[in-house]
Amino acid sequence: MLATLVMTVIGADRPGLVQLVAARVADHGGNWLESRMCHLGGQFAGILRVEVDAGRSDELVRALRGLETQGLRVIIHAEGEVAMIASGVVATIEVVGQDRPGILRSVSGVFAAHGVNVEELSSERVSAPMGGGTLFHARATVLVPEGKNLAAVRADLEKIAADLMVDLKLQATKG
Repeated sequence: MLATLVMTVIGADRPGLVQLVAARVADHGGNWLESRMCHLGGQFAGILRVEVDAGRSDELVRALRGLETQGLRVIIHAEGEVAMIASGVVATIEVVGQDRPGILRSVSGVFAAHGVNVEELSSERVSAPMGGGTLFHARATVLVPEGKNLAAVRADLEKIAADLMVDLKLQATKG
């Protein structure tokens, strides 16, 4: 029987951090399934999911927690029962506008009000071309559950886009 571990890792960025985690996983018979990792504000941050023989799960967890002595904080969650796969419409949303506090709060508020689940989200601040200033850019993949109307989500997002002075694109994607 296999156990699945989902974890977050964070530490001061330096070469070799991914190798530290990957070596622990491989040395304990684990299989690296998926991950998202990046450099943020001088820190290395990541999330990953691995599979390991259930009999070696505790051993792998101890090895990963031992990385704290090397400056890498690891938080591990063992998956329980497999979650039911939600159904609905997968959509992507892009938000671009002058950077200011509260953009994601407003957009995610619309998602929450409609029961929309954020599957993946990335955001960044970039220099505006030619005009100067700083732009905020976010891209999200969301799941609009069955029974919820994508058009209603779009309408509510368009209402806040005017207030936030951002350009907003929302389109259904092939799931």
